[in-house]
Amino acid sequence: MEQKGNADGWQVPLVGKALSQLPVPGLRAKRGPSDENQPPAEQKRARRLPVPTRRVAASIATSCSKASAAAVVPRTQRAGRRTSLRPELTIPAASVAAAPALAVGNDGKKRAAWDLKGQLSDMRTKVSSYKDKVQRLDGENQQLKRQLQEQVVQNRELSSQVSILSSALHTCQEQAQQRLHEVMELSDLKQQLEEQVTSYSKTIGQLEGTKRDLSSLLETREVKLKLAEEGLAQRECENKELRGQVAAQLQVMTQQEERLHHLEMERRRLHNLVQELKGNIRVFCRVRPLLAWEKERQKGLEHLHFPLQDNKALVLSKVEESHVGRDRKGDVKYDFSFDRVFSPACSQEEVFEEIALLVQSALDGYHVCIFAYGQTGSGKTYTMEGPDDMSPETMGMIPRAVRQVFQGARELEPKGWQYHFTANFLEIYNESLRDLLVGRPERGAELEIKRVSQSSEELHVPNLRYVPVDSEDEVLKLLQTAKANRSVAKTALNDRSSRSHSLFQLRIEGWNRSRDLHSVSVLSLVDLAGSERLDKSFSKGERLRETQAINTSLSTLGLVIMALSNKEPHIPYRNSKLTYLLQNSLGGNSKMLMFVNISPLEDNLSESLNSLRFASKVNECVIGTAQANRK
Repeated sequence: MEQKGNADGWQVPLVGKALSQLPVPGLRAKRGPSDENQPPAEQKRARRLPVPTRRVAASIATSCSKASAAAVVPRTQRAGRRTSLRPELTIPAASVAAAPALAVGNDGKKRAAWDLKGQLSDMRTKVSSYKDKVQRLDGENQQLKRQLQEQVVQNRELSSQVSILSSALHTCQEQAQQRLHEVMELSDLKQQLEEQVTSYSKTIGQLEGTKRDLSSLLETREVKLKLAEEGLAQRECENKELRGQVAAQLQVMTQQEERLHHLEMERRRLHNLVQELKGNIRVFCRVRPLLAWEKERQKGLEHLHFPLQDNKALVLSKVEESHVGRDRKGDVKYDFSFDRVFSPACSQEEVFEEIALLVQSALDGYHVCIFAYGQTGSGKTYTMEGPDDMSPETMGMIPRAVRQVFQGARELEPKGWQYHFTANFLEIYNESLRDLLVGRPERGAELEIKRVSQSSEELHVPNLRYVPVDSEDEVLKLLQTAKANRSVAKTALNDRSSRSHSLFQLRIEGWNRSRDLHSVSVLSLVDLAGSERLDKSFSKGERLRETQAINTSLSTLGLVIMALSNKEPHIPYRNSKLTYLLQNSLGGNSKMLMFVNISPLEDNLSESLNSLRFASKVNECVIGTAQANRK
């Protein structure tokens, strides 16, 4: 077979031999020696055609054979294998029908072999027709090439789709592997279940009598299971609804917490405003009742008058005697007014109700100092601590204040506040500090007051025992220990007189980490030593030195309060250990309350007047507005 390309690059197959063979123009066939004078005989039909004619004929014959055998190539199947894509070539039927016999004339009759001119003209006619057909075939070839190019582009698109489908197939295969693994696990589970079923079958065989009951029970359980599944689906729907409600509630809770925080801060502001309106220095007067043995010496309290309509007033009356004799000249009245006056009938609970709001300020971040002042035997220790056989009704201000602080801290926990409490208990005896939480044999060197740091005004006492406390009971145990270690002695005015200033301090440190808030405050509860007059106490020796130290420190306390009220540039805190230790609780950044305790005995009237006059001066002082120690 021979092949030759045309001008457009399309290869047209040529047949090696034609059906007939014609003489080459310009050449004559050779005759035999005996036929030279004879007319040309009829040549064989099968003569060779000229080379161009053979090629055209071969091309037509090949096209006809391909046209008869061509089938449309199917499109690429989307299966797991690839199919090569080829353009569909269609040969017009007219090209096949237009291939006549080479030796036939225009009139359909065969020419004689010797009619070479006729045959040549016929061949020329056919060649021209073949040329037209070749041109038409070239056009069809161009069209087929364009179709082929389109098929190539389509083939590329299909190739990209095939790659995508291949990746998807790979993913499906991985999923199929996972499913296969699950199927294997299920098969193992099935095998286990089958083994169980086998054992159950044996049991059923042994318990054939109960088979019906078990079957009915199984059916019942299946029904219950279906009902449970339906119930579970319903519960899931309800759960989704509840989750939505919970989310809404959480949002509402967050808003409520924010509102609660603002309300708490507003409460603190208003609470502090109320305390400021009442005064940052307040003075309460308390008159103790007569003791059993005192009632025999004195009948009633005629020299003390408590106006019924005014619980802030107290009137003392004194009988003036004439200079010439013991005749009654007249009663001299002394009117006093304080923030509150408690008669002998008032209980510990009533007294604490008046200072409860002040104790709350300590939890809000303000320094608070409460101390009891008065002559010896006037009931200061009873007011601050309570009796030795303490009961819930007779508890003093210290245990009640501690109970309120811990209760308030628990109430603030849901609002994000966490508190840490540290307690200490000391006494100031003859201007020296003593730790009341440590027994006398265990006491070391004298304690000193120092600053925490150079940049801080906070004071502390090194080597003093600071005890972390978490409950009211722990503080009560410390109170009992301090009572046992406090310095007391017998004087002419009191069989058990406190010879030192007792100072209980509770450091309150709070955090609200969600709000980035921090507060530090100190609640100081002071039971001052009793003031005495030397002409009545008849103190000598060591008692005399104790009395002088007590009176000096009390005088310094009065001077400090007066200096604060007058806003003097120098405050004499360091003149006394008591005022130096309490300087952060006495200044303008704190709240202070004084209990002035007086004796109901008429014999102590002059000493009661001195105490009330000192308290009145304190009550007239204004030390400014307190600021909370919050960051």
